Amino acid sequence: MPYELIALLMFSTMMVMLFTGQRVFGAIGFVAVMAAILLWGDRGGYDIGFSAAIKVMRWYPLLTLPMFIFMGYVLSESKIADDLYRMFHVWMGGLSGGLAIGTIGLMVLISAMNGLSVAGMAIGATIALPELLKRNYDKLMVTGVIQAGSSLGILVPPSVVLVLYAMIARQPVGQLWLAGALPGLMMAALFVLYIVIRCKITPSLGPTLSEEERAEITWAEKLRLLRAGLLPVVIFAVMMVPFVNGWTSLVESSAIGAIAAFVAAVLKRRMTWTVFETSVRQTLAITCMFMWIILAALAFGAVFDGLGAVKAIEDLFTEKWGLNPWIILILMQLSFLLMGTFLDDTAMLVIVAPLYVPLVGALGFDLVWYGVLYTITCQIAYMTPPFGYNLFLMRAMAPPEITIRDIYRSIIPFVGVMILALALVMIFPQIALWLPSQVYGN
Repeated sequence: MPYELIALLMFSTMMVMLFTGQRVFGAIGFVAVMAAILLWGDRGGYDIGFSAAIKVMRWYPLLTLPMFIFMGYVLSESKIADDLYRMFHVWMGGLSGGLAIGTIGLMVLISAMNGLSVAGMAIGATIALPELLKRNYDKLMVTGVIQAGSSLGILVPPSVVLVLYAMIARQPVGQLWLAGALPGLMMAALFVLYIVIRCKITPSLGPTLSEEERAEITWAEKLRLLRAGLLPVVIFAVMMVPFVNGWTSLVESSAIGAIAAFVAAVLKRRMTWTVFETSVRQTLAITCMFMWIILAALAFGAVFDGLGAVKAIEDLFTEKWGLNPWIILILMQLSFLLMGTFLDDTAMLVIVAPLYVPLVGALGFDLVWYGVLYTITCQIAYMTPPFGYNLFLMRAMAPPEITIRDIYRSIIPFVGVMILALALVMIFPQIALWLPSQVYGN
């Protein structure tokens, strides 16, 4: 059987299993090991699965995963994130659209604490959304703000998705995180710019706090909330400054962040047994899920390496079809958008990374830069109907007055902003590559 046909059979089998509701890691890992056994016999098949497991266990940067997840859950469960929103609420409420701008700021900092979009969505939908609706903010705009802001969790460091990409693409996690920082902040700034322009044109979309409410808030209260709300920023600085300056490794910095979050919760007398148990359980569950996915992805990629499928697809695009490398890259991003309508980011990466990542390298593109492109495209796919991941998270958490139709309509302008950000990073790669080159170059 031709290798191309074997690769196609593997992909089709895997997709059928995913559509039947099988676990992502189970479907991918099963197809990988069974294909290896059929191709190379018992010994070869077992060795591929076993060697993938050993690679996962020996990959030292993977220790950052539970540290950052634990840090995020401690800050979330101990309600330190609530103080953060209250700070934005008080300081930004006097501006037209100020609370929506503050919500974007909240989402950026939540992303820097957790690295998962789910955490930002949960905090935004339960804390920010009811407050914004109560203040007569336009429901379409604020729904879009929370969905767009929560998507920053997979781009702003410490992004858990970029850890997974680093493992599959064999790229340094630290460089990928630094590469995602400026594009993430740029996208947040574009969101803020959109909110400012919309509220300038139509002030009723984002009314300011009333004079009475602002008069009730004293400067002493403002400063108290500023100190409480900036605590997560201090924790992030304590964690990242030693790493950026080369004083600590990435794993050591992640441990510092986890310890700093735990100590902060203890000092604020919010570290109850319930908070600790919930944080540990959630950390264990999410870490194990990602480890299983990485294990399956490595096994699947090893089979493709052995088949030579990547070289066959490269020849098809470049020699038989004669496509320009940029056209191939754009087609890859479009395929991510299509898959994002029914798969989450980890599933998309694991399914196509064994093909796309080596092909991107063969076409002469930087793999760190491509990791940022992939992540931005995933953010867009998260918000693309009919089955975008963030759309259903919002539907599950939003109050009854926000319908699924409202949710679909709310994301249209923000998807446009994300596409603009993606285009800017594609046209100007140094937006992503400048910071890693400065830090690692020194």
